[in-house]
Amino acid sequence: MALIETRDLSRVYDLDSGRVTALDRVTLAIEAGDLVAVMGPSGSGKSTFMNLIGCLDRPSGGHYLLDGVAVETLSGDGLASLRNRKLGFVFQQFNLLPRIDACANVELPMVYAGVARAERKRRALAALSRVGLAERAHHRPMQLSGGQQQRVAIARALVNEPRLLLADEPTGALDSRTALEILALFQDLNREGVTVVLVTHDAEVARHARRLIRFRDGHLLSDTRQEPADARAALTALDAGAELSDVMPEAAA
Repeated sequence: MALIETRDLSRVYDLDSGRVTALDRVTLAIEAGDLVAVMGPSGSGKSTFMNLIGCLDRPSGGHYLLDGVAVETLSGDGLASLRNRKLGFVFQQFNLLPRIDACANVELPMVYAGVARAERKRRALAALSRVGLAERAHHRPMQLSGGQQQRVAIARALVNEPRLLLADEPTGALDSRTALEILALFQDLNREGVTVVLVTHDAEVARHARRLIRFRDGHLLSDTRQEPADARAALTALDAGAELSDVMPEAAA
C-alpha cells in the first residue's frame, strides 16, 4: 500500500478576483521509504500540494489516502491527531521558540500529544542525538548557527516517529555548504526508513532526491526517477579541497 495516494486531488479558491484552481485533478502515489522532490515555479501548485498531503488544508475535490486513512472524511480534531501521529514538518524559517532551549523546542510536539515529562525529555535528547546535536541540547536558538537551528527543527519533526517527513524549502535560508549538510541528513534519515518529501524551487536540492515530481499551473507535469547526488560524498570532497562548482553544479551556476 502506498503511504500517500491521491486521486483527482483538487484545490479551488474563490477570491474577490474570481475562482482560482491551485491544484487540478492530481493523481499519484508515493511509497513508504521514498525520497521525493516536488518542484515548480511560484504558482505551480507545489505548495498547495504540500499543504494538502500535510493535512494543513482540505481538498475541494478528489480523494487522499494517508497510510490508508481517507483524509477527506476526518473532522478537524481527526486531522490534528493524524498530523501529530503521522507527519513531521520542516520549514525554511526554522520556527523555533527563542526563549527556550533546543531540547524544550523538540519536546513541543510531545506536549501536544500528552507524553509524560520524563519521556518527553528522553525522546527529545535522543532526537537531537540523531541529528548530531546532543551537545547543543541546552542552547537557545540564538546561540546556534542556521544549520544547527534547522537540525533542531528536524529533530522536532522526528520526535514522534512520523511516517512522513515534509520539508518546505528546508535549505532556502542556508549557505551552500550548510545546505549540503542538511541534505546529507535527509538522505541519512531516508536510508533509515523515513519517507521524505522535499518541496523546493531549487534544482540543486532536487538532485539529491530519488524521485522528481514537477508541477505547473496546478497540473502534474512530470514524475521521474533519477540517481540521486550523494550529499555526504560531496561534503567529503569539499573537505578534500574540491571546488563548490564541482560538487554542487546547480548552486554554482
